[in-house]
Amino acid sequence: MRVHVIATGGTIASTEDGDEAGAAPSLSGDDLVEAVPDLESFADITVESVASNPGFDMSPAVCARVAERVRAVTDDVDGVVVTHGTDTLAETAHYLDLTTDGPVVVTGAQRRPDELGSDGPTNLRTAVRAAAHDRLDAGAFVAFDEELHAAATVQKSHTSSLDTFQSPEAGPIARFTRRRVHWHRDPPAADTLLPVPDPESHPTVPIVVSASGVGRDAFTDAESRGDAIVVAGTGLGNTTGALGETIADADCPVVIASRCYAGPTEPVYGTPGGAATLANYDHVRFAHGTPWAARIELVLAVAAGRVDERFEGFDEPSA
Repeated sequence: MRVHVIATGGTIASTEDGDEAGAAPSLSGDDLVEAVPDLESFADITVESVASNPGFDMSPAVCARVAERVRAVTDDVDGVVVTHGTDTLAETAHYLDLTTDGPVVVTGAQRRPDELGSDGPTNLRTAVRAAAHDRLDAGAFVAFDEELHAAATVQKSHTSSLDTFQSPEAGPIARFTRRRVHWHRDPPAADTLLPVPDPESHPTVPIVVSASGVGRDAFTDAESRGDAIVVAGTGLGNTTGALGETIADADCPVVIASRCYAGPTEPVYGTPGGAATLANYDHVRFAHGTPWAARIELVLAVAAGRVDERFEGFDEPSA
């Protein structure tokens, strides 16, 4: 088996520099692989470093470069592992799920290599085992804390806990023990792929968060600079009345997701900000999943001119 590792930075590659400036990525992909001495027992490993960014400062341009590299090596290896900072790891995994054939497994760490109990080596080992497994033949996944999650459902759930990555409704696909892989369900089927946009010209898609008292200005400002907008709504996909009235007049696509940790969006409530009212507007769609995942898909859909295809009828009530 052959697995290619693409390093992008993150806590898994970060160390404290000692001058009180804080931790920052400093280790290469080769450094990470060398810290796990038994990786070669699972696959022949090749390595490259594409970026050295903290997870909180990833960009669409880096995501595009990673996706292009995954596409470039897919035919020559059995799987790809991407090491990444945890803050936006789920977003990059979703990006790769929508743009690459895979299998690609994204992993990282909550504790740095220079901290006691660093989880980076174990997570990288799990990711390589997953990428080399013959049960994964397509799609993107997240390997963390000896679990494997589908990119389509995974979320970062805790700021510092080692089991931060969870799939609140679906659960993990598999759990890795010392000697075995326990599969809970089949990996999801691959989705229809979207093209990778030019790294330097991704569409601009701001997120507007509805909360108590949020008015028109938040949306108006986002609309002035966005090609489309994601609204992180409350509950089933509702907004304040002021936001709802502004959304009604928007001249760009608007996708509404929920701020809630789990559960669907659904057009139940009326009034100007209720999802049942918002669902009447032709330019408004609803997403099942996090606002951050919806934003990734909307960026790619706008770039490909396929917004209606990706979000048409999504979460509409069915018989």
